[in-house]
Amino acid sequence: MKITVLGSGNGGCTVAADCALHGHEVSICDFEQFPQNINAIREAGGVQSSGDVNGFGKIRYAGFDFSSAIHGAEWIFVVGPSYSHEAFAQEYKKHMENGQTVIICPGTNGGALLFKKEIGMDYADDSITVVETSTLPYATRVLEPGKVHVYLKLKAGLFLASLPSKASDDIIKSFREVYPGSECFENVIQTILQNGNNVIHPAVSLLNVARIESNEDFYFYEEGVTTSVGKLMEEVDGERMAIAEAFGVKILSEPEVGYIQGYMLEKNYNTGYSTAPGFKGILAQTQVDYRYFTEDVGYGLVLLSSMADQVGISTPTIDAIIKLVSVILGTDYAQKRLRTMASFDLDGLGVNDILKKLG
Repeated sequence: MKITVLGSGNGGCTVAADCALHGHEVSICDFEQFPQNINAIREAGGVQSSGDVNGFGKIRYAGFDFSSAIHGAEWIFVVGPSYSHEAFAQEYKKHMENGQTVIICPGTNGGALLFKKEIGMDYADDSITVVETSTLPYATRVLEPGKVHVYLKLKAGLFLASLPSKASDDIIKSFREVYPGSECFENVIQTILQNGNNVIHPAVSLLNVARIESNEDFYFYEEGVTTSVGKLMEEVDGERMAIAEAFGVKILSEPEVGYIQGYMLEKNYNTGYSTAPGFKGILAQTQVDYRYFTEDVGYGLVLLSSMADQVGISTPTIDAIIKLVSVILGTDYAQKRLRTMASFDLDGLGVNDILKKLG
């Protein structure tokens, strides 16, 4: 299969290596302002991976020409944070070809919905299928340009959904060739709500903000998650699961999915994280203005609050975190509305009408 990866960060380089090691013809492309990994991969002829994904993945093309990378590709992985989805969609739109499948990995905060809207297609249009995953399939880091180390590749707890929704069953068999533990969800509402970053990162960061601001070195999970921090995460998770129930979809609690994925040994909100082998040794961020706030609150919790409003669910803890982080960063995220149901033209609709639009 011809596969193209858009995005050359930790996740993008790992997806490219893994797909290549599974025998696929892989290209990787990014914007010119992110040259480091692209240049190293082009020079080496591929991505060197160690750990749970081990070997040298040969890459057909590594560069900045989206036309060359996208032409003839059967699958296009879009691997990047929420704020990259729009830019990648606008570039893809110039070169898209009917019959392609785009995989937003991870979808994070409505990535598939945003992407399909940006390329000007109805969600139910099957001429181009847009898929999203509930999470990145790896715990991975770039060690040096063009070289990655995969601490964990998920063998379970990876969920995907598609637009149109009915296309998932046709995609999952091929997807499992690289990601054998993956499962289909009914629709992208489930994958949006299954994203655990919005539950974990803001709560831990907020209650450790003085340590972060003082540039103290500490382990984000091992030292940052205490009983009180766990209580805050649990409240956020409870509100998230209430939203899911109101939308008529089932999701797993965050400790449960972490246990299934192999990150954690216990299904609770405090020692489950602080003793988790999959989170061991991860240092906390050294600045407050970091994606655990800017993305997971600015996009993530704001979207959850918007979804809750649409189905009449109260989210006082989520809303309080949005307010506190807005004060800390001097940005009114509730007012800014970086990602809401209106972003997808789904505001004002009932649940049944939303599901119909998703195909």
